Amino acid sequence: MCIACPPTTFSRRGLFAMAAALTASAAAAPAYAQGTPAAPRPETPDAALRALVEGNARYAANQPRSRDFSATRAARAAGQAPFASILGCADSRVAPELAFDQNPGDLFVVRVAGNFVTPEGLGSLEFGSAVLGSKLILVLGHTSCGAVDATVAALRQGNNLPGQIARLVTAMKPGIEPALAETGGDVTRRALVSNVRYNVRALETSTPILADLVGRGALAVKGGIYDLATGRVELV
Repeated sequence: MCIACPPTTFSRRGLFAMAAALTASAAAAPAYAQGTPAAPRPETPDAALRALVEGNARYAANQPRSRDFSATRAARAAGQAPFASILGCADSRVAPELAFDQNPGDLFVVRVAGNFVTPEGLGSLEFGSAVLGSKLILVLGHTSCGAVDATVAALRQGNNLPGQIARLVTAMKPGIEPALAETGGDVTRRALVSNVRYNVRALETSTPILADLVGRGALAVKGGIYDLATGRVELV
């Protein structure tokens, strides 16, 4: 699936030339700037997912790692090497760096209400993976999502939302509408999961960049639901 593919003049050589130029300064920065003690940067999709799962467990247990942000600020100014990217919701109650107990520089975060793929978001995630070396993209939904609730209501009752808010519903409809046709369980939960899974599929099949990285095993795309009440992320 191609969501706003780059022009046909796309060149793999050009992409990696850009990557080399943009990451040259990052070589001077720590590969994985952590607090004390330092941890190695995850270098595979499985390791990146494991780091997020373990970090979320620490966050939910209120046992985050000790950090000195000022000590690594100068090193981060030299470049970035995030090990994972997050496509998350703009909801103010969901902060990926906190939820996964990671430092600035560890996560490449794209946020939009409803955590769905936009052309701009796709380009950002392509940059994070192909240029900055992110090994994982996690599509992160959350409980009590107003954008999902509004889309469910609009699909059932009609879309009368004002301004550009209505466009959120239009964009989220393909991912949520199938859940309304299903039976059993809570429709809101079904819609949350369906929306996440739809956007996972959209990213992992997006050509020419992400699908190629996924096919070569250099990148994985996963989905999760953040529970506002507990702080825990459930993979879906």
